[in-house]
Amino acid sequence: MAKKLPKIGLLYLDYVLRFFDRSNFRGWPDKIETVVYHWKGDEERFIKEVKKKKIDVLIGNIPATAYETFRKIAKKLPNVRFIPSLDAQFANKSKENVTRFCWKYDIPVPKTYIFYDKEEGMEFLRTTTYPKIIKRSYGPSNYGGYYVHKVDSYEEAKKLLEEKKYCPIYVQDFVPMSADIRVMLIGHKPVCAFWRRPPEGHWLTNTSQGGSIDYMNVPKGVLDLAVKVSKAANAEYWACDIAVGKEDGKYRILECATAFAAFPYIRDWIGQYLMWKLSGGRFPKPNIPVYNWEELGKIDSSLLRTMRYITFGRYTPSFDGEYFLNRVKFDEQGTQHKIWQLDEEYPMLNTEDREYEEWPSEQWDFTSKCKNFWSEKPTKEEKVSNEEHIFEEPSDEQPVSVKEEDVIAFLHKRLGKKKATKILDQMDAFNIAYELDNNPDALLELKGIKEKTLQKLLDSWKNFKKEQFETSV
Repeated sequence: MAKKLPKIGLLYLDYVLRFFDRSNFRGWPDKIETVVYHWKGDEERFIKEVKKKKIDVLIGNIPATAYETFRKIAKKLPNVRFIPSLDAQFANKSKENVTRFCWKYDIPVPKTYIFYDKEEGMEFLRTTTYPKIIKRSYGPSNYGGYYVHKVDSYEEAKKLLEEKKYCPIYVQDFVPMSADIRVMLIGHKPVCAFWRRPPEGHWLTNTSQGGSIDYMNVPKGVLDLAVKVSKAANAEYWACDIAVGKEDGKYRILECATAFAAFPYIRDWIGQYLMWKLSGGRFPKPNIPVYNWEELGKIDSSLLRTMRYITFGRYTPSFDGEYFLNRVKFDEQGTQHKIWQLDEEYPMLNTEDREYEEWPSEQWDFTSKCKNFWSEKPTKEEKVSNEEHIFEEPSDEQPVSVKEEDVIAFLHKRLGKKKATKILDQMDAFNIAYELDNNPDALLELKGIKEKTLQKLLDSWKNFKKEQFETSV
């Protein structure tokens, strides 16, 4: 007799665009529930709804500003499995968490200094060598170079921090990059990777400033590092941004998280993988050949954004043998590897089901240390909160929906129809909204969006979502 399938629930949050929907789990025979968290004060109602719907597995990313709340919620739902686990999402919360995760597992990162004592941090900046990178660590939209600053002197660093009031003071050595590479993984297997190269004489890789993106010849060593990081996180799906040093050629982790923008077909692949994992093999594990992105990357992006349910047959020497047997890659040492052999080096693996917490908040939540960091009597805006959304919760249990057509109308209004159309030709409305919430600097990759435009969009986006809420209650 076939084992009973677990009851799946998709985790949604108001004001946060959805990463998954039911269509990503095509073929799942049972009803897939949805549960919406309405932010501050909604914990008990949310827990009751999960129990009422008898959900066994909750699937979805948790924003940085709700992470600590969901740590508490998870303790009250001990029989519910969260995917990704809260431990796998530890790096989603802050830059500091990314660094501490990498330190624990001996993963290369730029040399990093974290200060929760303002005087100690300012004294370090007074005596250190420059240039340095200063980043915002906590809060919404904490992933993104929009909150990453290069400073060339103590005077610049002091002025920046007194204006931005970042806490902790998070500083890294500036490492010149020849490029950075984003790698996306499912079950620890690389499924997509691409270069982001800066223009000559610049340190940022933004296409709006002359940078370029391409999918060709991602080094094997970068894939190896991404796999190592994914395994350390025990993440069902994962993404890494990896810097390639300009002077030393070394690879260093810049960012890593379960929260990232992805084409719809990649979200389908994740859904297929989770169906395989949760069914104990009743559903087939997807076959996603390594370096598939080189071929898919040749497709026009406007078409690629609409493609769904891309599948691959398994390689056998009796079919198209000449093409596959002759395709090779060279690693950093000049060793030649056949593509079909490389694919066997990167198997898609099942993640470990754990009964313990690796990153308990009692030990690893340092947000309380930011109280009174920049003033003896903090103003209302300076008070630390794990949830920075200030809206009242809706009066019913329905989500505040932000549809793609709403996002398109928002862009038309804020940028003008002509400019908005050019932006939408480069990235679809879903991913634009996702990046505004999670990674605003990614939008600087788009031609037509510079820092002033991005600031305008970010300011308007907050008001737009508040208006969406007000019209829903």
